[in-house]
Amino acid sequence: MSRADGPVRHRLFVRLLAGSIIVAMCTIAATAWLAARSTTGSIEREQGQALSTDAHIYDTVLAYAATHSTWDGVEARVRALAAQSGRRIAITTEQRTEIADSAAGRARPVRASSVIDPLQTDPSLNASVSRIDPRAAGPYRLPSADRIRLRTAADTLAKCLRGNGIQANVVESPTGRARVTGYNRVAPTACPVVSFEGSTPTEQRALDQLRTLAAPCLKPAGQTATPRLSVDATGTPVVDSTVPSVVTCLNNARRAQLRPYVAAPALLFITQPAGEPSPSIRLSSAGTTRIALAGLVILVLAALISALIAARLLRPVHALTLAAQRMQDGDTAARVQVRARGELGQLSRTFNQMSEHLERTEQQRRNMVSDISHELRSPLANVRGWLEATQDGVADLDPALVTLLLDETLTLQHLVDDLQDLAEADAGQLHLHREPVDITDLLESVRAAHRTAATSANVVLSAEITDGAEVFADPVRLRQAVSNLVSNAIRHTPAGGHVTLRAQQHTDQVMIEVTDTGGGISAEDLPHVFDRFWRADKSRSRHTGGSGLGLTIAKRLVEAHAGTLTATSEPDVATSFTITLPSHPGLLAEDASLSRVSSNPQDDSA
Repeated sequence: MSRADGPVRHRLFVRLLAGSIIVAMCTIAATAWLAARSTTGSIEREQGQALSTDAHIYDTVLAYAATHSTWDGVEARVRALAAQSGRRIAITTEQRTEIADSAAGRARPVRASSVIDPLQTDPSLNASVSRIDPRAAGPYRLPSADRIRLRTAADTLAKCLRGNGIQANVVESPTGRARVTGYNRVAPTACPVVSFEGSTPTEQRALDQLRTLAAPCLKPAGQTATPRLSVDATGTPVVDSTVPSVVTCLNNARRAQLRPYVAAPALLFITQPAGEPSPSIRLSSAGTTRIALAGLVILVLAALISALIAARLLRPVHALTLAAQRMQDGDTAARVQVRARGELGQLSRTFNQMSEHLERTEQQRRNMVSDISHELRSPLANVRGWLEATQDGVADLDPALVTLLLDETLTLQHLVDDLQDLAEADAGQLHLHREPVDITDLLESVRAAHRTAATSANVVLSAEITDGAEVFADPVRLRQAVSNLVSNAIRHTPAGGHVTLRAQQHTDQVMIEVTDTGGGISAEDLPHVFDRFWRADKSRSRHTGGSGLGLTIAKRLVEAHAGTLTATSEPDVATSFTITLPSHPGLLAEDASLSRVSSNPQDDSA
């Protein structure tokens, strides 16, 4: 974030976001508080009790299906559950044929509460991974002799463990297997080690049958040999493989094995005694009224807050709109008063800066038109005057007059050429032909070209050059820039003064300096030396003060080479113009946005 943006809290985005969050928080908090006060008690009592009752009914009916091969006799169980839970319970086949109904003769809901199938249990109501109810024992149920033997061994071990201070319990699985829980069989004890794993003859026969049923499924799955099957301590079949296809085959085979021992799949309906579905949680009329009133109050407050924020934010926007309309009507002095901070304040300041820039640009355009007219008027007036005098017979068209007219024409041509160079530089149409340039040779040629002018003005023109300085530049354009600086220096240096050319090679830069011992430039005029048609002495004419474009063109040419041109001056002592250029091609800014030129070695129009 820039300094102009101001603190974060004043940014438009932050303010809008903060306002929205405050309104949303108030709405959510009020609604949540009222809804919680009105519904929490009912949800905890009614919904919790309903879910617990429904789960108990499902588990009881599922247990009956898992331990009986048919639904015969379930009627009595259903009526007992209905009387205990206060619900209507109905069981039908998958084809909707009634099996048992605690309220027979009444219509049942279209949608069943759940499906009762001990071999495909509901995962949300039964935690079995295989989805086979563990109470479906089938052929794994042990005969009385085996049950008694395992129970006696378990009781004996538990009694011994409890005598040694270990809390051991005896549990019996649905298959009739007894086992001891609550102790670590690995830990050494004085009690005999009893293993409750290993298959009994009954279980082994069931496992053999399971292996036979699974074989057709395992063979296509790429299993050449049936994995080893056994029973765990609860009598449940287990397989020594974790391959998903093997486990799926064994589970499907186990379902086929247990199917004759369990009841057929059925639909379970749990409703209210009158037959309607289980009650849903509804707000009371008083709760609904409170929420409606609170929502209305919050809506009004939100609307007021939003209106205040919008009005405050739109005030500077309206001011900007009016100022923009004034600018559209030609009032370049239109400004807005900056009161806001953050983005809107920055926008207002940027608008004022833009307006000031447009006003300056318009003024510069007017001054430029006036200056160009002034520069062209004198030579054109001279040419016209002499031509009219010749036409009227007042003057003879002798060689001296022709030379005078030619000088005035050259003056016009020079001014037009300067304007064209400046226009091409401004438009990015100035083409450069870069090549390695020896600064020593360039400055020597410039000094030689201006030696006559310096001698005529009684000005000493010297050069201080570091040998070996070299840049990658357009020699013609660079010579033109330096020549403009030297011409300007000679023109403003009184007789007996000095103009010095210096060049220095640095690590990645070359500096060319033109210093004169003229009258200098005042501090208030120094920022304007590169402005078009600017002259420190307004009374100077073209013949004494130049066109006023030389320094401007020099600056544009230097910038075209990705360099800089600066001026320093100490009145009545010296004035220096310094050109700073990259010393090798890798440092050149080829981007037109920096150099404002295009490089085209095929174009020689420059």
